[in-house]
Amino acid sequence: MKNYVTALKAHISLNVKDVSKSTEFYRKLFGIEPLKVRRGYAKFDVQNPPLNLALNEYSFAGRGALSHLGIQVATTEDVLETKRRWEQSGLISRDEMQTNCCYALQDKTWISDPDGNEWEVFVVLQDNLQETSMCCVNNQFETVSAQHTENSISECCVSEATPISIDRTVEKSCC
Repeated sequence: MKNYVTALKAHISLNVKDVSKSTEFYRKLFGIEPLKVRRGYAKFDVQNPPLNLALNEYSFAGRGALSHLGIQVATTEDVLETKRRWEQSGLISRDEMQTNCCYALQDKTWISDPDGNEWEVFVVLQDNLQETSMCCVNNQFETVSAQHTENSISECCVSEATPISIDRTVEKSCC
């Protein structure tokens, strides 16, 4: 008797305020047509990455509890190719290259759907970092251990006297 299930693909069902606007956005995001469109509903059967994405029109205020959605890719070139494809489709992205996120050094690009759900495409360059901050050294972001950052903050090219925290809503520039 096997003690595991063979999963076909992940399924995400999002409540959206306007299924037409969201359908147009997700066409551009994934570069495919929806598999099914009905009044107040659309379904995308994404092959890469394997994903069953359903959009359900539902009236709500503000954003839900969802933090963000993401697709991990193999290389920085894959991140940049995705960004290029998005921009050719008319989507506006924002980049976080060499960013410290989730205790890993990553390159990523972000976009937001019409309801404010954020999507990232990212590559992990270095994983399982100690608690760190990003510090600008020699005009490039580098990771510095939390205990070392306090002592060497004057070496960082920042205007504040606090460790740098990369926030995806605020673009940081190095020096």
